[in-house]
Amino acid sequence: MGMELIQVCQCLCDRTRLRILNLLLQGPLCVCHLQSVLGEPQVKISKHLRYLKARGLVEVRKEANWRIYRLPARRSMELEVNLRCLQDCAGEDAGLRRETAKLKKLRSQMAADACCPKKESKTRTLAACLC
Repeated sequence: MGMELIQVCQCLCDRTRLRILNLLLQGPLCVCHLQSVLGEPQVKISKHLRYLKARGLVEVRKEANWRIYRLPARRSMELEVNLRCLQDCAGEDAGLRRETAKLKKLRSQMAADACCPKKESKTRTLAACLC
């Protein structure tokens, strides 16, 4: 992969990107889940995901009308060390702890709730979006 430390640090110097990466440490998510947990507009979330993807910090797979984002399966040492640091520091940040708890609550409601409505107004269960 050959990701340079400076590239990782540039990605981590934005609070929104840190918040996204913190949630992706919990597992793959689609944009609508990130939007729901972070309380940010879809445009903002997508912009930061594109930035992270272009620099190799996230991977994406398309599933029907949805894009499912996750941390790379193969990570550089620089990325792995910084993600571990983020995970440790997240426990000290009240905002990041709240968002992690909100995501856990969202995941626990997977079977009952619908998410990611298709344009034809059909819905999809949260369980189908989360891996």
